[in-house]
Amino acid sequence: MRGYDLVVFDWDGTLVDSISSIVGCTQRALADVGAPKVADSAIRRTIGLGIREMVDSLVPGCDDALFERICVAYREHWFSTFGARHQPFPGVGKLLTGLAKDGYLLSVATAKSRRGLAEDFERTGLGAHFHASRTVDESPAKPHPGMLESLIEEFGVRRQRTVMIGDTAHDLEMAVNAGTAGIGVLGGSHGAEQLEAVAHQAILANACELADWLSGW
Repeated sequence: MRGYDLVVFDWDGTLVDSISSIVGCTQRALADVGAPKVADSAIRRTIGLGIREMVDSLVPGCDDALFERICVAYREHWFSTFGARHQPFPGVGKLLTGLAKDGYLLSVATAKSRRGLAEDFERTGLGAHFHASRTVDESPAKPHPGMLESLIEEFGVRRQRTVMIGDTAHDLEMAVNAGTAGIGVLGGSHGAEQLEAVAHQAILANACELADWLSGW
């Protein structure tokens, strides 16, 4: 008997190797508007949050006008250059195919925009694996539980039968807030120390270890 019915994945840093693209695009956008330079590590810590929360952390005191300029610059660089630089982690397609074959409902909950996720779905060919997805265009940003709660309601599954997989503490905090299980994966934005500081069922080396973990649950 399966331990879970609904498996929800974060996208960036969990299924696709896109963290360096996000960091590079953020640095370019901040430079374009003349914002003070920040360390790459500071950007990595904010990945997974909503864009407003991310910018507020990186540019303290950012007003609405500056925030809009940063957003415009980021979107321009992402959709013209950085958004096509990354690919799925090795083995992700096989993982998703196997989980679907085993009867799991598969979804995505991401801090990306709907346009950004749609383009990644098409470019990587992974979109067909998912039964549903949520972005910050439809739901509050992580760690608010809204994305998970909306997916749980859509599929009519129990919280206890839902598991969230992500590479950031924000993903695990969202799972805690939604009352679901949470599994952290390394190799993305946050390291083991950050992930282990939040309640979790497991910390895996990568998402592709999930199939074995689920089979041994």
